[in-house]
Amino acid sequence: MSALSADPDLIRIGNCSGFYGDRLGAMREMLEGGQLDVLTGDYLAELTMLILGRDRMKDPSLGYAKTFVKQIEDCLGLALEQNVQIVTNAGGLNPAGLAERLRKVAADLGLDAKIAHVEGDDLVGRAAELDLGQPLTANAYLGAWGIVECLNSGADIVVTGRVTDASVIVGPAAAHFGWARTDYDALAGAVVAGHVIECSTQATGGNFAFFTELGDIGRPGFPIAEIRRDGSSVITKHDGTGGAVTADTVEAQLMYEIQGARYAGPDVTTRLDSITVSQEGKDRVLISGVTGEAPPPQLKVSLNTLGGFRNEMEFILTGLDIEAKAALAQRQLEAWLPVKPAELSWTLARLDRPDADTEEQASALLRCVVRDPDPNKVGRGFSSVAVELALASYPGASFTTLPGNGAPYGVFTPGFVDAHEVPHVAVLADGTRLDIAPATETVVLEPVSEPELPAALPPSETRRVPLGSIALARSGDKGGDANIGVWVRTDQQWRWLVHTLTVEKLRELLPETAELTVTRHVLPNLRAVNFIISGLLGKGVAYQARFDPQAKGLGEWLRSRHLDLPTELLA
Repeated sequence: MSALSADPDLIRIGNCSGFYGDRLGAMREMLEGGQLDVLTGDYLAELTMLILGRDRMKDPSLGYAKTFVKQIEDCLGLALEQNVQIVTNAGGLNPAGLAERLRKVAADLGLDAKIAHVEGDDLVGRAAELDLGQPLTANAYLGAWGIVECLNSGADIVVTGRVTDASVIVGPAAAHFGWARTDYDALAGAVVAGHVIECSTQATGGNFAFFTELGDIGRPGFPIAEIRRDGSSVITKHDGTGGAVTADTVEAQLMYEIQGARYAGPDVTTRLDSITVSQEGKDRVLISGVTGEAPPPQLKVSLNTLGGFRNEMEFILTGLDIEAKAALAQRQLEAWLPVKPAELSWTLARLDRPDADTEEQASALLRCVVRDPDPNKVGRGFSSVAVELALASYPGASFTTLPGNGAPYGVFTPGFVDAHEVPHVAVLADGTRLDIAPATETVVLEPVSEPELPAALPPSETRRVPLGSIALARSGDKGGDANIGVWVRTDQQWRWLVHTLTVEKLRELLPETAELTVTRHVLPNLRAVNFIISGLLGKGVAYQARFDPQAKGLGEWLRSRHLDLPTELLA
C-alpha cells in the first residue's frame, strides 16, 4: 500500500486551484477544512502559458505560477504536519525552477520537505525540428506516470509543467492503487474525477446555470474526489463550506471544454458516453461506469506565438439614430487614420432601449479593434485620432476608453507530435532522473458514431419560452473553437431536446455561428448534447476575437433564446 492514504481502497484528493489567479487562501482552507490524502492545484491554461512565456522573456528564472510559492510559504508546515502530499502543474514553463524555489522556501522555514518535479514537456527548443514553427512556447501535454514515480519515491510536493489538467489527480490515484498502464477503465474513471475537480469551485456551484436553486452559494468550498480502486469516485467538499455538490453541478463541469464522446489523453482515451452520474447523498455525487481505451499515438502540443499588437477604442452612442451615429464615427475614423492597420474591425452593441429612464439605458457601445505587427500602427496614432472625433462627430460623442499604446497579443494553435518524440522525466527529490516511457499500446482516435436516439415526443401544446426554462448549459474555449454542452433532467425532456436542438437549430438561435462549422455530439447517459463551434474565437483567447473571448457566457446566451417548448415539460 502506498503511503498516500491509510485506506487501501480509497484515496481522498482535494483541489485548491482552477487557474492562475484563483482564491489565494484556498490551500489553507482545504488543509484546515477536513481530512485529505492529497491536495492538487491546476494553474495552467492556454492563456497562462503565454503569460508565463512573457515572464520568462523578462527573467529566465521565472515561468512558473508565483502565487503557488506564496501558498506554500503559508501552508507547507501544515501540509507536512497532516501528511498531505501536494501535486501541482504550477511549474508551468519552469518546473525545475519552481522546485528549487520551493526548496529554498522549506529551508527558510526550517522544514524538511522532499520536493520532486516532472519535466520534458517544453519543446520550444526543438519546435523547428518537430515542424511546430517558431512559437514563443511549445509544451506537450504529458500524462500521470512521472507524477506516479515521484510520489512512489516519497515526495511531499510534486511540481509539473504542462501535463493534462486531470493528470495531477490521476497520478496520485494510480500511485496509491498500483494501477498498471493498461488499467484503462480505472484510469478513465480517475480522468473523469480529475476533470470534475480541476476547475475548482465550478464543481461546487460556481458558474452553474440553475444557481438560484442552490440558494446563497456565498463562498463555495473547493471540491474533493474520493476515488476508489475501480476508478469510480464520489465528488464532495468539506463539511460546512459554501456552495453545493449536486448531480447537475458535477455534470456542468463534465460538459466543460469537451469535444466528442472520446476524450483523448496521453495515458487513456476516456469514453464520456459511458459515464453515469447519481446523487448519493447531500453534497455527495457518485461517478461510475466509466470505460477507457488505449491512448492515441500522438501528444497534443500547446503552441503560443506573439501575433502582434492590439488596441481598441470604445464610443458611447446615446439616444436617437444609433445606427447613423455609428456609421458616421466609423467613416470618419477610417478616413482620418494616417496609416490603416493590418486588421480593423467594428462591433456595435445595441444595449440601448427606447424611451429609457436612465442615460445608460439609452446608450449603445461602438467598439473599434485594431491589430498590426507594427506597434506604431495601433498605438497613439490610432487612439489619439479616435479621440479627435470628440468634438467633430456625432452628437453626444464620448468614450469609455482613454488613448494609449497598443499591447502585444498572442495566438494559440494546437500541434501534435509522436509521443516517442517527447521526453518525460521524473526528477526525484534526491536528483535521481527516471525516464518515463510513452504508452506501448495506442489506438488512433476515431469519432464515435451517433447513438440510437429515443423516439421523439408526439406533437402537443407548446409555449414560447427560453430554452433555459428546462435546459442547463456550460460553455468554454478550446483554442479558436468554443463548446456548448446542453443537458436536461428527465427522459421526456431528453426526447424533446435531442430531436429539437440540432446543428441547424443552434445556428438559428445563435446567428454568430451561422457561417461556421458546427459539430454535435450526443451523450445519452448524461441526457446531453455537446456542440463544437469551430473558429468562433478566432486565434484563441489572447487574440480576443469577440468580447467574450473564452466563450464563458455562450451557453447562457443559448439558454436565453426563446423557442416553442411543450407545456408538459414545463410542469
